[in-house]
Amino acid sequence: MEYDITLIGNYTKDKIVTPTETKYVDGGGFNYGAHAAIALGAKTAAITRLKESDKHVVDNLVSTGVDAFPTYTKNSTHMELIYPTDDFDDRVLVMPKSAGSFTSDQFKNIKSKVFLVNASIRDEFKVETLVDLKKKGSLIGIDLQGFIRTIDKNNILINSNWKEKEEALGLTHYLKADGVEAEFLTGESDLISAAKILKSYGPKEVIITHKDGVLVYDGENIYQEPFILDKIIGRSGRGDTCGASYVYKRLTLNPKNSIKWAAAATSLKMESDTPLKNTMHEIENRVSKYK
Repeated sequence: MEYDITLIGNYTKDKIVTPTETKYVDGGGFNYGAHAAIALGAKTAAITRLKESDKHVVDNLVSTGVDAFPTYTKNSTHMELIYPTDDFDDRVLVMPKSAGSFTSDQFKNIKSKVFLVNASIRDEFKVETLVDLKKKGSLIGIDLQGFIRTIDKNNILINSNWKEKEEALGLTHYLKADGVEAEFLTGESDLISAAKILKSYGPKEVIITHKDGVLVYDGENIYQEPFILDKIIGRSGRGDTCGASYVYKRLTLNPKNSIKWAAAATSLKMESDTPLKNTMHEIENRVSKYK
């Protein structure tokens, strides 16, 4: 079987701290992304690393129709996401434990039209592993966070200089970032300017999420759509949902229409602190709100 999209990333045990509450959720970009892709009808695979005692995350994906390929490790990745204010773009991330780095043999037998790498930190998916992934001839998408984030001595995730930037982005078809990450790498707070600079590093298309919506630059045109939602409950997984939704819809649609599906799916996801679990009918209804 050839999959439409394969998500790669460590599962994360997330502790989310806001001014009003503390809660524990199953996280990981691959997890949010795989739920979004399968909800949209994609033939979906997920490759992950986690402790076997957290196998329920794999079982949950399988129950939705995702083919999961886990590697069991000594620890699952643990992540604490601290939101000191009501601004969901303002957060501190702490990672005391990691499930470790991916190896090329974890994807060598999988055929997929698109591979989307949703790493948490730089060492989780090394550039040499990305080179091996590129040899499969598939389209590659990466989330910028997993390549600019490193850990300081207090286990706090920080953005740091990425010397392999142009080598990695030269292998990449889709680059997904949020506004904060885009500004860090380019020095530009204006999203359009940042997208054009990111594009110049090598990717074919750039996707940037921010608190109000999503922007796509395909090298010729800028496309922007807002999030249309009734309430914000789940900030975590916003970009993962948006990236997976966009790259899957791009297999059959142009950027102008793909971004509407991505914005709609992400809006629905943000109304809950779980991965996207809406029906296709609910997603189509939200897409219909976009002109």
